[in-house]
Amino acid sequence: MTIYNCFFLMLNQTKYTFMLTAQTVGLPFLNPYLEREADFSNGVNFAVSDATALPSFFLANYNIVNPVTNSSLDVQLGWMQTYFNFTCTTRKDCAQKLKNALFIVGEIGLNDIRYALFQAGKSIEFVKTTLLPPIIQTIKHAVNEVINQGAIRVVVPGNFPIGCFPLFLTSLQTNDTTAYDELNCLKEVNNLSMYQNSLLQQAVQELNQENPNAVIVYADYYSAFLWVFRNAALLGFDLASRQKSCCGIGGSYNFDLLRFCGNPGVPVCPNPNKSISWDGIHLTQRTYGFMTQWLIRDILAKVSTQSFELI
Repeated sequence: MTIYNCFFLMLNQTKYTFMLTAQTVGLPFLNPYLEREADFSNGVNFAVSDATALPSFFLANYNIVNPVTNSSLDVQLGWMQTYFNFTCTTRKDCAQKLKNALFIVGEIGLNDIRYALFQAGKSIEFVKTTLLPPIIQTIKHAVNEVINQGAIRVVVPGNFPIGCFPLFLTSLQTNDTTAYDELNCLKEVNNLSMYQNSLLQQAVQELNQENPNAVIVYADYYSAFLWVFRNAALLGFDLASRQKSCCGIGGSYNFDLLRFCGNPGVPVCPNPNKSISWDGIHLTQRTYGFMTQWLIRDILAKVSTQSFELI
């Protein structure tokens, strides 16, 4: 099984997951688009770390600022369009070149949520009612844009159960035991992720109806992560540390935004392969590896090899 071309419009969570997928089929990692002299024969990575789905001007209307980058999803789409304008002579030529390509659009929206909650002090209800609808529409627009470029195979990942992540567990920590579920994850935050995913799955259904010549598949990151999380001990993870950052310091979850992984004096755990979370936001490579296995099985079970053949 080979993927001739793969194109990413996403955040770094998906980058790690699907780069491991590339490894399993013997492909090299994809080079970033802005590395202009790079080899793009296997595909292009348009992703930007810490990017938001929504553009900066939209977020600024609600006093939400991305302190890291202004390269939101629309910027990445612009790069993609520039790339195909340069590499394709005609629309038909583009369709021919992309007939075996796989496009990954997402996972995106997590940074919009965390900046709203922690940087701007917004409520979860605000995120649910004000941010999620335009986030979903932005993702839907992005999928339509890649299909307009000639894509016929698109994977759209959902959000994680972020209420299990050290970032959210630390920032929203409470003495109210009813705020936590049986896995000691924050129920309200995970409910937000599930709501976001339900909206996204509805959008994927609509996209498939609107684009009968393409196959758009929802990648269930939520269930994939929970499978790893629930089976942590069986998979060789340290059960006592499954909600703690490997690279981090302080508090119940070994996480402190003011002393983030990579800062001087912030230690790394002795064996990252025993940890699920790498730095409180991202997962360890071993976690992504198990998620990748689950996702490949799940995605291939959803569609026939005739309609979604990874050639």
